[in-house]
Amino acid sequence: MGSEELAANLFRITQTESRLKRDKVDNEKRACDTHNKIGKIVRKAIKEAGGTMQEDLPTPKKSLKQLEKESKTSLKNQ
Repeated sequence: MGSEELAANLFRITQTESRLKRDKVDNEKRACDTHNKIGKIVRKAIKEAGGTMQEDLPTPKKSLKQLEKESKTSLKNQ
């Protein structure tokens, strides 16, 4: 995950948290609805700013599971 994707995720998370507190959301359904609403707003802002949509960002050559397995194997061989 690159800095652009990390920043978008952090912005979405902080804005959702703020809205949940401000609106005193007290149940899972409303929390999910709020999360989705903020996500749409963030995606719209990225698109309008000419940014790269998350689904268009490059994917790593190796999965996290592959990297973890390689790391464990490497540690065992030391």
